[in-house]
Amino acid sequence: MRSTLPLPILAAALGAGLLTACSDGGPLGTTGVDPVVESVGSVGAELDRQLMLELQMSGFTGRIEERLSEMLGRPVDNRLAEIGRLLFFDPILSITQDNSCSGCHGPNVSFNDSQPISIGVENNGVVGPTRSGPHNLRRAPSVINAALYPNLMWEGRFAAGSLSPFDNSLGFVFPEPEGDDLSFMDHLLGAQAFTPVVARMEMTGFDFVGTNDEIRAEIAARVDAIPEYRSRFAEVFPDIEAGGALTYAHIGSAIAEFGFTLVRADAPVDRYARGDTAALTEDQKRGGILFYEPLASCTECHITAGFTNEMFSDFESRVLAVPQVVPTVTNADFDGPARNEDFGLERVTGDPADRYKFRTTPLRNLVYSPSLMHNGAFVCLEDAIRHHIDPIGSLEAYKTDHLPSTLQGPMGPFEPMLDRLHTIGRQPDRHLTDEQYRQLTAFVGPGLSDPDAAPDALRYLIPASVPSGLPVHDFDFAIVPPPCG
Repeated sequence: MRSTLPLPILAAALGAGLLTACSDGGPLGTTGVDPVVESVGSVGAELDRQLMLELQMSGFTGRIEERLSEMLGRPVDNRLAEIGRLLFFDPILSITQDNSCSGCHGPNVSFNDSQPISIGVENNGVVGPTRSGPHNLRRAPSVINAALYPNLMWEGRFAAGSLSPFDNSLGFVFPEPEGDDLSFMDHLLGAQAFTPVVARMEMTGFDFVGTNDEIRAEIAARVDAIPEYRSRFAEVFPDIEAGGALTYAHIGSAIAEFGFTLVRADAPVDRYARGDTAALTEDQKRGGILFYEPLASCTECHITAGFTNEMFSDFESRVLAVPQVVPTVTNADFDGPARNEDFGLERVTGDPADRYKFRTTPLRNLVYSPSLMHNGAFVCLEDAIRHHIDPIGSLEAYKTDHLPSTLQGPMGPFEPMLDRLHTIGRQPDRHLTDEQYRQLTAFVGPGLSDPDAAPDALRYLIPASVPSGLPVHDFDFAIVPPPCG
């Protein structure tokens, strides 16, 4: 990364450099600068001054990616990460052996979900728009940058007590039956890796009889019986090399290590904060300033300081009144008297005060996600932003005709959500012009997205085969984004 001036000095230098006059005056006027050029330069300098100041005051450095090894306390173990990569794509981790981690986190969609609401077990082996099977409850979130999150999942139900995923000293808190039992893992990602494989809708299926520990023991035994996996793990873990059994903790550690290689946080805004003022366009700069202004109020929830690791989220849960999309074909148990609602955080805490609450979404790399929100209700980023600014108007106009046919059935009620709407959504007179929406979208989308997180930049991670010999999914890279705007 290029060296930079400190932000205040840089801003001053920008202002001085762009307004410097020629020494001999002349036909350009008393300043020696063409008035049009001077005006454009002044506007550009002022935009940079404002945005640089906002970024500095918000604790944003643009250097979080380079701090990964520092936070981890060691370099990434490439041998272990390679095992994790193979396991991530291997259906051996699914009791039904028809799904893998990559089935709901495909590299062809930047390790997002290819469906607005996930399809786990009983799928057709495709990762893309033509994936079929029963839908689950929600969309699988991207695993890119998840190594930096203090809590995980749509309502934050997996959390580090220390607010750092790298620190297990205060335990990792999970819903029962796990509770804090997974706190022995070194990183929150390693603990989280224990959970998808025991989710009936996602990877277990409904035929296997056994507890969560028995499911994981069965999976570990299957992996242990594959010579290539055992030999690879033995290169990393002395206990396995000495003849010990391969346990699910070894598997979880490998998957987490692969997750560390999926940090992609070098977006235009990062390069800009490090001093490359050409990294953002003028529209993105204007959108960035708007992002920090009270009119948009994005930083009420999307913050970058301290424990947030510059992920543009405070990781708190709130009611945004996202349209209640309900599958017509599902293996999930939805909430409410008509079984057409998702109660969000209340499903975890049992507290009715938490109904409809979902975690603030980290904003990085959103341009590569085929759908947005916990249930994929929106496929266009600007529509999702408009919902944040005007949730009532958004709900009144919402239709499902942009979603797959299996998600176009009757929606759940939205009036109960509006009764609990977060205060920011109740503010009157938050009216943005179409141009402001376009600028804000330009900042939140391309401005916060790392080109190395694009699908084509991740294609190389797909293995030609996996040690189990089971088929790797068919990843559709020819996905046509929907028309937006």
